[in-house]
Amino acid sequence: MSDHAIYHALVEEDPHQHPANPQPRTQPAASQFRPPIAPAPIGYQQGASPYGQQGTPLQVQYRQLPQNGYQVQQRPAQEQGYFPPQGQGSPQPDGGIGGLAAQMGSMGLGSEGGSSSKVNKKKNRHAYHNLEQPSGSSQAFNGTPQGEINPTHYLDQSQQVAQGHPYTGQQITPAMNQFPASSGGAFTPGSQPNFGGGTPSVPVSSGHGVSAQGRVDPEQIPSIPRSRDGPAQFYLDHIYHTMEQHLPPPGAIPFIAYDQGNSSPKYARLTLNNIPSSSEALNATALPLGLVLQPLAPIQPGEQPIPVLDFGEPGPPRCRRCRTYINPFMIFRSGGNKFVCNMCTFPNDVPPEYFAPTDPQGVRVDRDQRAELKLGTVEFMVPKEYWAKEPVGLRWLFVIDVGQEAINRGFLEAFCEGILNALYSEDSVDENNEENQNSDGMESIRNLPVGSRVGFVTFDKEIHFYNCNASLDQAQMLVMPDIEDPFVPLGSDGLFVDPYESRSTITSLLTQIPALFAHVKNAEPALLPTLNAALSALTITGGKIVCSLSALPTWGPGRLFMRDDNKMHGIETEKKLFQTEHPGWRKTGVKMVESGVGIDFFIAAPGGAYMDIATIGHLSAISGGETFFYPNFHSPRDNLKLSQEVKHTIIRETGYQALMKVRCSNGLQVSAYHGNFLQHTFGADLEFGVIDADKAIGVMFSYDGKLDAKLDAHFQCALLYTSANGERRVRCTNTVASVSESAVESMRFIDQDAVVGMIAKEAATRMTERTLKDVRSALTEKTIDILAGYRKSFSGSHPPGQLVLPENLKEFSMYILGLLKCRAFKAGQEPSDRRTYTMRLLKSASPLELSLLLYPRITAIHSLDPSTGFPDPSTGHLVLPPTVRASFSRIEEGGAYLIDDGQVCLLWLHARVSPHLLEDLFGPDHTSLSSLDPFLSSLPVLETHLNCQVRNLLAYWGSVRGSKQLTVQLARQGLDGAEYEFARLLVEDRNNEAQSYVDWLVHVHRGIQLELAGQRKKDDGGGAAGGGGMTEGLRAMGW
Repeated sequence: MSDHAIYHALVEEDPHQHPANPQPRTQPAASQFRPPIAPAPIGYQQGASPYGQQGTPLQVQYRQLPQNGYQVQQRPAQEQGYFPPQGQGSPQPDGGIGGLAAQMGSMGLGSEGGSSSKVNKKKNRHAYHNLEQPSGSSQAFNGTPQGEINPTHYLDQSQQVAQGHPYTGQQITPAMNQFPASSGGAFTPGSQPNFGGGTPSVPVSSGHGVSAQGRVDPEQIPSIPRSRDGPAQFYLDHIYHTMEQHLPPPGAIPFIAYDQGNSSPKYARLTLNNIPSSSEALNATALPLGLVLQPLAPIQPGEQPIPVLDFGEPGPPRCRRCRTYINPFMIFRSGGNKFVCNMCTFPNDVPPEYFAPTDPQGVRVDRDQRAELKLGTVEFMVPKEYWAKEPVGLRWLFVIDVGQEAINRGFLEAFCEGILNALYSEDSVDENNEENQNSDGMESIRNLPVGSRVGFVTFDKEIHFYNCNASLDQAQMLVMPDIEDPFVPLGSDGLFVDPYESRSTITSLLTQIPALFAHVKNAEPALLPTLNAALSALTITGGKIVCSLSALPTWGPGRLFMRDDNKMHGIETEKKLFQTEHPGWRKTGVKMVESGVGIDFFIAAPGGAYMDIATIGHLSAISGGETFFYPNFHSPRDNLKLSQEVKHTIIRETGYQALMKVRCSNGLQVSAYHGNFLQHTFGADLEFGVIDADKAIGVMFSYDGKLDAKLDAHFQCALLYTSANGERRVRCTNTVASVSESAVESMRFIDQDAVVGMIAKEAATRMTERTLKDVRSALTEKTIDILAGYRKSFSGSHPPGQLVLPENLKEFSMYILGLLKCRAFKAGQEPSDRRTYTMRLLKSASPLELSLLLYPRITAIHSLDPSTGFPDPSTGHLVLPPTVRASFSRIEEGGAYLIDDGQVCLLWLHARVSPHLLEDLFGPDHTSLSSLDPFLSSLPVLETHLNCQVRNLLAYWGSVRGSKQLTVQLARQGLDGAEYEFARLLVEDRNNEAQSYVDWLVHVHRGIQLELAGQRKKDDGGGAAGGGGMTEGLRAMGW
């Protein structure tokens, strides 16, 4: 019998007084970019029934908020929960933590955020750039404007900048801080907060390291959910000003950025926003100096679109020496006749057509009218000298597997439905493309830009081409039986057509394809010959291939075979499984990039069978595409996810035939790139067949001299590409950082997400060169190096027995532990397909996608506040619940939880979950776990309060993630295999062949103590010592 009393609001304290729900702050000075941050879920027209009432749903009224489109419910006052409130409970501490008391005896835990250091007073190199901060604050900018801007313009008059928390605006108290002790004295966990209710007591540094109960309190260690919830709430009502604030928001939260000349963190994130002037000072921190770039990152509603500037035949002005594009940090001299490059300081003559006089302060009089002199991210139209071939609208070629497995498992039908949904569904229209819409009716609605063309090819043992010309009544199929030397039997006018002029033909074809091949059922597909034929069709123009596959291609040239042998796991030769050695596939990959062609794969493994992702996915990795992998595809459960991801890959911003170059200031040089691309030789431009809005690249820098602390350090990423509507453009992303003589200042301006991103991308790159054991050891040693470097050089005032963490790297250890537990690096048995897939995902993941992958977000839905999941009536923002730490000790008996790692979203239901919760969530016929459909992929639309809350929350989560689309998968305790995945995602527990979070901190602290005592023997897996504590290969890349 289920425990009905479980389904009530189990909250310990007022959510409005929790650190994850900070007090409202005054809004910054009026800005024209102030829409709500939360995107609106579309299509929700629900009624709702309040908690505590059964039977017929309560008739309610909704009102429309024009600013965001959320549906708001006007509810009468009511009790929270189905039953009268009971005694408030608290999560049970993890019993396994108590055994660590002896190990933690001398371990203190503190943070150094409040330690003051001398502000670097340096000459302001540029008239529009000021990186200095108010003298009263020791926090790194604290979310407030810097320099000479009066903080009271942005804060309440009663608040003190030096004492305010960056997200709550309140004075930091022990109850609010992640470490319940003042930063002036490191905390030793000698006493715990009172979990019986009320405000936690302030711990006293006793040096014993254990509480009265003999346990280490997990509340004393940094919490990633808390570090996300606070900023997420703050940036609902605040804008990130790119020149006034230099600590970017966490990568996992949405925010609106206002470009003031320095690019938004959505496009570029530096690991250090204050850079040491010398390599010696950087080495003291053991931190990587790198830049995470996502050049085509999507913008939020309310942000200004990237301006596209056309300078005509001369093209945009550039430095004659280093070829840097014009940007806001170039200085004009000689009355406007010369501009000084901010990278190499070379004085250039201003072209006559670009000349404008300067005012007495040396500022061009037309600066406010010049977007390239005001904004950090702009696009330039480029003349023909930048063209490799005539730019045309993007050609999409859909290559569809019609083999036996695709038909039997429903994958073929689902893929065809996904293509139709992507091309012709109304809700995916880009609202910015007004030219795609007119009043002619349904057929005028375009999800693809004007000029785009689509073509279709199917394959099994043979290749089938389709002529979908609009003049035909139905598509014509041409069969190519010769797979040894295939060619395209159609002209480009027949194979590639306008998808809206030929809508009826394409719809008929995709509807008939599953039935057409239902009785053929060839089990062995010939993939490589098909891709070579597709490549020849796109060689002249370039374009993108979208290919489905559901069986290992064992037929024809390029046939593959089973390579994954359990005997190879855990030994030196295992790394061969993570890359392809087939010359035919390698040659095709290079040809694709040279032709400006990229490919996305949708691969369904029948029953988890081996698919050789290392070889097949090599084409998508080298060409800048993506692999969508369904290791246990099941129709109809996964049909919705497949359809949404096919749609996403088509409608997201995509460029093709791309080149990238990163330039930096004198004194620095690029030492390595990490990501999915082709680079023929070191120093050459990066080449992409395609690049889209979800892809990120890591760039490592090293010193080739010494930086001038009086000047700033500048970085410019230039991406030359052809847009989907056929325009050849350069997108320039400009980033600036201040420079200081010592690393003390730099430690206060660390971007934790960028540091984790650079480490993850480089570690993924090393998977094909080193054993997994070596990579895991290197990651562990790197973590100890960074924290020991800080402890040794910047916090010497604390006793040696205390673990002191940098203020901006408090959650760093947990992210690295999540990295060690991910499928790419984890110890134990793991199919090579999954390791390879995750490895390539890490190399191209954006900060948002990577953050969720390493530490998922978890929310309890059995204890939602009645207002949660609906817009706040006063602001219009969606009210979000606090997230839960990823530990089973935080899971309540009888609870229901949503957990999302950016790849899969699970709905975990405890065996004793309330039947009333199930009824409200799934309908009146579902009152037990066994009555639920195990192949559920989305929640039904019901007129119940809880159902509406959860669907709104899922819609919001679906808008804040990477390329993988959100569908729900059930994980019922004791019933579903997905429960094992749920347990794997609880990364703070001991699982995935790795330690728990507390064990990990103990291990890291022990390494730090040995380093401070000079007794540490570095275990880098390769016998290397010194430097950054990594393997030789890792250290050579700048670590």
